[in-house]
Amino acid sequence: MPPLNFSVPNVGVSPKKIDAELRSMTVTLGRPDEAKGDLPMGIEATTAMWQTALQEAIDRMAIFKDDAARKVNIQVKVLALNIPVFGASFTTKTIARYEIIDRATGSIIYTQEIAADGVVPANHAFVGVVRARESINRSVQNNISQFLQALGSVDVNKPMFPAPTQQ
Repeated sequence: MPPLNFSVPNVGVSPKKIDAELRSMTVTLGRPDEAKGDLPMGIEATTAMWQTALQEAIDRMAIFKDDAARKVNIQVKVLALNIPVFGASFTTKTIARYEIIDRATGSIIYTQEIAADGVVPANHAFVGVVRARESINRSVQNNISQFLQALGSVDVNKPMFPAPTQQ
């Protein structure tokens, strides 16, 4: 049985820098009223691994400036982790909402719901549970990877949802 491993492969240093220091990051499960799909029992354990993999990828990207005046948080809410129960090939779908929040003003600089699939073909492994586990790994890795790609378009000076005092 392969371990759950959400570490995103092939993350390089970003040529673009976000003029903000990343101060904290959290990954939590969405509330039942926020869910966009299944949040199976036992999923709570995956949030820490998701956060570690995301932190590792952002560290490798070196996209945030450690000495910037602006301080930001990243908050991730896992809204779905749809794992197939059986099948020859396995496709797991993850949906997560990523937000970058300005710590000083509360403005939401960036927010997006990202949906990603992790597809494992029938010939990947003989045992179905191995294919299922790998499809979870690939889905979360693809979800994080899409967020990393979106970071290149973030402009901290143009928040998507400015705090009421800034309007």
